[in-house]
Amino acid sequence: MKIIFMGTPDFAVTSLKVLIENNFEVVGVITSPDRRAGRGKKIHFSAVKDFALENELKILQPKNLKDEIFLKELNDLQADLQVVVAFRMLPEKVWNMPKYGTINLHASLLPQYRGAAPINWAIINGEKETGITTFFINENIDTGNIIFQEKIFITKDETAGTLHDKLMYNGANLLSKTVTAIQNTTYENIAQKTLISQNIELKKAPKIFKPDCEINWENNVNTIDAFIRGLSPYPCAWSMLQDEENKKEYYTKIYFAKPITENHDKKIGSIITDNKNYIRVAVKNGFLEMVDLQIQGKKKLPIKDFLRGFNAENISFS
Repeated sequence: MKIIFMGTPDFAVTSLKVLIENNFEVVGVITSPDRRAGRGKKIHFSAVKDFALENELKILQPKNLKDEIFLKELNDLQADLQVVVAFRMLPEKVWNMPKYGTINLHASLLPQYRGAAPINWAIINGEKETGITTFFINENIDTGNIIFQEKIFITKDETAGTLHDKLMYNGANLLSKTVTAIQNTTYENIAQKTLISQNIELKKAPKIFKPDCEINWENNVNTIDAFIRGLSPYPCAWSMLQDEENKKEYYTKIYFAKPITENHDKKIGSIITDNKNYIRVAVKNGFLEMVDLQIQGKKKLPIKDFLRGFNAENISFS
């Protein structure tokens, strides 16, 4: 079976690697165009392109997926199946081209958490489990017929980063299983509407932007904890740190914090600190003890290192 692989970030590389290790014939790799980034505006390749170059795979990098030249190049590869992992929405001319169609690996248990950021939202919403799904792509995002699913439990200290890696490795193996099943015509084909109960509210996973990442200290301790973990390490929860004595404020990223449930009468957002070992932020039913944070323009630091260079006695979060 001839396969075309479509993907861009690290999450997709593991799937491509496993397909090659399992001796599937990858006749082409479609990834995003090169981009300039950093102070020197150097050209950066996608993670998938780097891997494809190392393995001498044919690479296509279309800016426009409807471009006739690209569509001809794609058709000339004569793929039986297209595999998508973390890529753009495809036009019908693309996803409907191969004999066996186009399949996608999605980091949730569809039909829940359709959208661009399922890993983040599952943790933010306090889910106890999530998973991975392989499905056939159709005209609507993340709505095609399901082939296989696998559940993964979310631990109490799970971050988007740790869950990302679990789903990346498990997803690659599920994808290999899926391609094998399609090759052997032994796969399932379950319409998502048959899994949707009238009593279940579908949760979405839209793309997350910087304003969405601001911490609301008025929420309870567990809600804030889940919010921080669900955005760590990227795009990262943030808040403004107020330095009342020097009349300054600092944009501050918070990567991890330990929740402490405790009754108190402290003002929401106020800080308790010994100025050496800990900073605790007061919230409705407890405190968030900072573990790793980063002030804009500075390095990410463990809290003890942060306090060596910062007087935290007259600060608060807002």
